[in-house]
Amino acid sequence: MNIEILAIGDELLIGQTINTNASWLGQELSKIGARVTRSVVVADDSARIIEALENAYPETNCIIITGGLGPTKDDITKHTLCSYFGTHLEMHPPTLAKIEAYFTSRNRPMLETNIQQAALPVDCEILPNNYGTAAGMLFEKEGRYCVSLPGVPYEMKGIVTEELIPRLLQRFQLKAMYHYTALTQGIGESFLAEQISDWEDRIRARGFGLAYLPSPGLVKLRITSFEGKEDQAEIMQFFQELASRLPEAVFGYEADTLPEVCGSLLKKNNMTIGTVESCTSGLLAQQITSISGASDYFMGSLLTYSNDLKHRLCDVSIDAILSEGVVSERVAMEMAQNGAKKLGVDVCISTTGVAGPTGGSVDKPVGLVWIGLSISGRTVARKFQFGDNRERNIQMTVLSALNWLRYELSQR
Repeated sequence: MNIEILAIGDELLIGQTINTNASWLGQELSKIGARVTRSVVVADDSARIIEALENAYPETNCIIITGGLGPTKDDITKHTLCSYFGTHLEMHPPTLAKIEAYFTSRNRPMLETNIQQAALPVDCEILPNNYGTAAGMLFEKEGRYCVSLPGVPYEMKGIVTEELIPRLLQRFQLKAMYHYTALTQGIGESFLAEQISDWEDRIRARGFGLAYLPSPGLVKLRITSFEGKEDQAEIMQFFQELASRLPEAVFGYEADTLPEVCGSLLKKNNMTIGTVESCTSGLLAQQITSISGASDYFMGSLLTYSNDLKHRLCDVSIDAILSEGVVSERVAMEMAQNGAKKLGVDVCISTTGVAGPTGGSVDKPVGLVWIGLSISGRTVARKFQFGDNRERNIQMTVLSALNWLRYELSQR
């Protein structure tokens, strides 16, 4: 079953509102075996809405429209669909009763515009809205379905879950696809693809889908079976092979996060941790402590942004700062090693770098970062060269530090 999503709203086009409805619909529809083939956003304009309907792919079975069903004059979807499907509005008593009950329960006056929301197209199937006043509508024309839903996310989700999905399952023989996702860090999409090209070829030859989903510092790899969960074991075998080939990159699956994975490993190894941070300004400690129960292993942090505090709080030698600079291997190692002693922890991570966009030099360009790691008395440091965006540099420093920690702990 092929589905197109048509979102209506000027607020979506100007970026005032994020179109989260399309993302949610894609996820939920894929669970029942439906495939979203296109997602379109158009203005609050009848001509644009009709144009989008007429230009749907020939193989599309259903178009799902969100937005434009409220009580105000700019909510034109209902009237546009009446024109498109050659029908007219009539008062729908069950919907009117729901609207009346909605306002009565909230002790609010019901205006004429609210009453008119119960005027619905005659030639459509009404999808009750148990969370608001705008009912959903299901049309059929020449074997293709068209569904109109309110744009308010919780109302749309309620109608889809309670009304639309059961109807789609009745009308179509659907078989739910199965997705599973591996999470990697520290390896770029193109380099990753080159490293696993033979692995990817075997996946595709088996008839599975493979998607690369990159974001700053991370690449997700999603395998899809179009036959459903019966292929779960085989897909897991592919991912086990991936993890054995790239143990420093693969850190988890599905909804795992690096703070969660690191926390579990710290607990497993009965180890405590602290941080000494410069360029990350406490974000590394914040990420570690974002997990409930982090107090079991996280002891504290030293935020040493200035050279003076690196020396006074963490005993970084003046000689190291003057001779090699604060963004250097030696300073990163002294921060981590001395931080472990000061904080009394088994593991200490340090960060020092040029986050940018100013402050770089020929020898130490923007994006240069040194991360130090002291673990059970052994201290090492790694050099990273990120980009020229300050926010991304800080974010990628945190991700790189956590993934390095995760790998070291996993080898114990």
